[in-house]
Amino acid sequence: MLASTTLNLGSLGSQLLNSPSHNPTKPFLLPPNKPFLKSPNPINSSSSFLKLRTSVKTAVAAVDSSDAAEKEVGEAGSKNYHFVVANAKFMLDEEEHFQELMGERLRLYGERNKEQDFWLVIEPKFLDKFPNITDRLKRPAVALVSTNGPWITFMKLRLDRVLQESFEADTLEEALASNPVDLKFEKPEKWTAPYSKYEFGWWEPFLPPKTSKV
Repeated sequence: MLASTTLNLGSLGSQLLNSPSHNPTKPFLLPPNKPFLKSPNPINSSSSFLKLRTSVKTAVAAVDSSDAAEKEVGEAGSKNYHFVVANAKFMLDEEEHFQELMGERLRLYGERNKEQDFWLVIEPKFLDKFPNITDRLKRPAVALVSTNGPWITFMKLRLDRVLQESFEADTLEEALASNPVDLKFEKPEKWTAPYSKYEFGWWEPFLPPKTSKV
């Protein structure tokens, strides 16, 4: 009896093991020739990196003063002009770094054979359009004018104590028209800065060609 029971149990075990419905858990095995963590496609990674670099370069170019695309055109062919303005003594006689910034920009344009798109205008006529500015401005005034808006914004941040605005004009002559004025700056009794004081008239290369004084 015991032997029969043992035989029956053994047969039952064999049937269970050989039954097609039996689905034992299989050990976790990696597919052949496939790593557990797949590294990114090196070609795609390189392409993404190049795209990132291109995007960065594009962003930098967007504020590059030499980019002709930044020269905005308004309605009916008029052009947008951007400016910062302050009293003449601050702009031409007191601000320590202004001459350096202007000189460096002029040199850069010369090296790149770029047409100049920035000028200094003494007592500009367009200020009559901005009573909110003239009410706060000592005279005579000097404006740095350019067709490049982002650069003017940079100069506003750099010079700090200036006012910023923009306007439209049909011609360059109209935009840069000025009122006649004689500039005179008193020389300081004692100059303590570690550099020489700027020469009077250093701004003349930045005045508009054949400045209009209509």
